[in-house]
Amino acid sequence: MAVKVQNQKIEEKELGFAFNKTNYTILIVGLVVIILGFLLMIGGGSDDPEVFSEALFGFRRLTLAPILILAGYIIEIFAIMHRPKQTN
Repeated sequence: MAVKVQNQKIEEKELGFAFNKTNYTILIVGLVVIILGFLLMIGGGSDDPEVFSEALFGFRRLTLAPILILAGYIIEIFAIMHRPKQTN
């Protein structure tokens, strides 16, 4: 009976938390990249509704911002899937 209890305690210690400091750091970096992408997508409208603004179709809004958002989501997936190295 005592052996079972000791084995359970050892297994609990080995499992620990799913994420460590590295995972959380990568998650925060991914979140910042996603927010930056959305901030770059803001704006481009015209003050006068009768005037068309070409700024709506700029490189920043159509290419750069979606690439940053997609990269941020890829970073988030990597942060979730990243397994910390085992220390023995």
